[in-house]
Amino acid sequence: MKIMNIDDPEKFFEVVNQCKGTVELVTKEGDRLNLKSQLTKYVAITKLFADNAIPEMEIVAHEPEDVSRLLDYLVNAK
Repeated sequence: MKIMNIDDPEKFFEVVNQCKGTVELVTKEGDRLNLKSQLTKYVAITKLFADNAIPEMEIVAHEPEDVSRLLDYLVNAK
């Protein structure tokens, strides 16, 4: 799923950490990075979120309940 305009990356990662399965960030090159990994989180924050917002990214959640959790966050976070 494509996600746009995440204004609060910290809250977004709290929701990702609540997910039961793997949640991956898909890079422009097609690589998949585990967003639950602390190392990936720090790399993503420094590279992608330097301006304190996430303009656009593609993520893959492997569990249907995790997709629902992320969609609920996206709908209700605004």
